[in-house]
Amino acid sequence: MIKRIFVLFTGILLFLAVSSCQSQHDKGSFTIGKGSFLLNDKPYVIRSGEMHFMRIPEAYWEHRLKMAKAMGLNTVCAYMFWNAHEEKPDEFNFSGRRDVAKFCRLAQKEGLYVILRPGPYSCAEWEFGGFPWWLLKKKDLELRTRDPYYMERAKKYLMEVGKQLAPLQITKGGPIIMVQVENEYGSYGHDTVYMGMIRDILKEAGFEVPLFACDGPSQMINDKRSDLFSVVNFGGNPEGAFKALRKLQPEGPLMCGEYYPGWFDSWGKPHHTGKIAPVIKNLKWMLDHKASFSIYMAHGGTSFGLWSGANCPPFSPQTSSYDYDAPISEAGWETEKYDAIRQLFSKYLQEGESIPAIPPKNPVITIPAFQAREMAPVFDNLPKGISDENPKNMEEYNEGYGCIVYRTSLPASKTARKLHIDEVHDYAIILLDGKRIGTIDRRKTNNIVSIPRHDQPVQLDIFVEAMGRVNYGKYIHDRKGITHKVEFIDDDGNTEKVKKWTVFPLPLSSDRAPSDLSYEKVKQLNKPAFYRATFTLDKIGDVFLDMRKWNKGLVWVNGHGLGRFWNIGPTQTMYLPGPWLKKGENEVIILDVNGPEEPVLQGLDQPILDELHVPGQALHPTQE
Repeated sequence: MIKRIFVLFTGILLFLAVSSCQSQHDKGSFTIGKGSFLLNDKPYVIRSGEMHFMRIPEAYWEHRLKMAKAMGLNTVCAYMFWNAHEEKPDEFNFSGRRDVAKFCRLAQKEGLYVILRPGPYSCAEWEFGGFPWWLLKKKDLELRTRDPYYMERAKKYLMEVGKQLAPLQITKGGPIIMVQVENEYGSYGHDTVYMGMIRDILKEAGFEVPLFACDGPSQMINDKRSDLFSVVNFGGNPEGAFKALRKLQPEGPLMCGEYYPGWFDSWGKPHHTGKIAPVIKNLKWMLDHKASFSIYMAHGGTSFGLWSGANCPPFSPQTSSYDYDAPISEAGWETEKYDAIRQLFSKYLQEGESIPAIPPKNPVITIPAFQAREMAPVFDNLPKGISDENPKNMEEYNEGYGCIVYRTSLPASKTARKLHIDEVHDYAIILLDGKRIGTIDRRKTNNIVSIPRHDQPVQLDIFVEAMGRVNYGKYIHDRKGITHKVEFIDDDGNTEKVKKWTVFPLPLSSDRAPSDLSYEKVKQLNKPAFYRATFTLDKIGDVFLDMRKWNKGLVWVNGHGLGRFWNIGPTQTMYLPGPWLKKGENEVIILDVNGPEEPVLQGLDQPILDELHVPGQALHPTQE
C-alpha cells in the first residue's frame, strides 16, 4: 500500500512539473511598439479575419478555423454577444455553441491567435447589438452610458468573461493577443470617462494584453483615450483612413480593425456583394505598408434562431443569412474571393510561416419535396391572458422574443373608423372576429388601419411579430410589441384611446422548438399558425431549406432554430447544417404568420440569396 501511494505521489509530482514546464514554455508576449506590434519581441503583422462562434454550429468550428488558416490568416477576431451568455439575469451560459474558451483553444490548435471583442456592446447585425433584452425592463435605462444599473450589469458580465478567458491570454500560454473595449463607441457617444470605466473593468477581470478601441475615420476622435490603442475601420481607401488614424495617434503600428470585403443583407433589399479586385488592391496596400488588419467578415455564417438584428431609421431588419459575400461562404465553402486572398497572402508570409492545404468541403445533400400535414393555429393555442387597461410592450410582460396578441372588444359602430397603433414593433396583423382586415409593417410609415362599420360588438385582435431589435445607433432602446397606445382617430383629428385589453404573450426561443401546441390537419392557410412536417434521411449533410412556397416567419429543425424567412427576399433558403440532422425521421416546425402558398418544402444543394419579390405579389389577397 505504501509503495502504491509513493508511486502515485511521484506520478502527480512529475505531472505537475511537466505541466509547469509546458506552461512556462508556452507563455509569450504581445505588445505595441512604436512602429509595429511585437510578438515575443519580434515585429508582427496581424492578418486577421472575423468569425463569430455563435454563427457557426459547434461541430463546424474546427473546419471553419482550418479554412481561415488555409486562407493565409494568422489570427481570428471574434465578437462575444452578451445576450447569448446571460439570457436571464445572473444565469451565465458558456456551454455548447456558447463555449468561447473551447473556440479559442481550437483556434490555437490550428495555429491562430485570437483578438477578442467581448462587448458589452457588439453591434454585428446581432439582436440588440448583443445586449440582453431584459435590460429594457428598466424604463429609464440608458445604454452605453454611466447609468449605474447598466454599468453594474455590464461589469457582472465582463467579470464572467474574465473567468472564462483571462487564462487564455498569450501571457498565460493561450492564443488571445488583444481585447477590444466596447465597440465603435465614437459613432454613438463621446463620453471618454465611460470608455475608461469599461477599460478598467476589463483589467479587473484579468485582461493584461493590449486593450484597444475601434471606430471609423471620422468617429475615432469621439472616444480617444491616451491609455487605449486606436484602430480604424473602413471598406476602402486605406491610405486616407490611416492618415486620419495617424493624425490622432502619431505613433504605433497601423491597424484596420474591420476591413469590409462585402456587406450584410436586409429584408426587402438586394443581396450585397463586394468585387474582388478592390479587396485585393486594398489588402495588398496594407501588406506593402506593414499595416495589420482584420477582414470583416472572413466567414459570416448564420444568425440562427431569433438572433438577427435591425437598423433604424428607417426600420430595416436583417436576414438570418450572414453570408456577407465573405471569402468563406455561409456554409463554409471556398469562394473566388477566398482563392484570390489566399494567393495574395502567400506572398507576404512571415519567417517560418506556411499556408496549409484547403480542408475538404463538408458533405452536401438534397431533400425531396415533402409536405407539412399538421398545423396549430396561433389563436387556437393562446396561453392564459393578462388583463390590462392599456397595452404595454413585450418586455413589461416579461417576454423577450417571439409574438404577442392584444385583444379587446369594440362596441357597435355605424360608421367606419381609423384605428391608429402607436407604435408597432414590428409586424402586426389586425383581425375583427377572426377575419383579417389589414397589416402594419414597421418598415413603412403607415400605422393606421380602417375598421369597417359593424352593427354588433366585435372582437379586435392585434397579432404582433417582433423581429430583431435595433443593433446600431441611437434607436437601440428598441422595445417590442405595442410600445405606446391604440386609439381611434375621427375625420376631425380627435382621438379616443382603446382600453381594457387581454394580452397573450407568445414567447419563442432560438434553441428550442415550440412545444405544447395542439395540432390538427392543415386547412385554412391565411392566419398565423405553426406547421409540423417530417422527412426521412438515409445520409446526412448540409442542405438549404427552400422556403419559396412560404411567406413570413421562423423555422426549427429537430429543435434547432434556423432563423427567419420572408418571401420578399433576398434570402429564399435557410442554411441547415448537417450536424443538426439525423438518419431516419427529422422534424420541422414552421411559424408562418401569413400562411404559405402551399405547405411544401424541399432541401437544395445551393443557397438562394439574391431573389427579391416585387411588393404586391401577395400569396393571399389580404397580405401586403
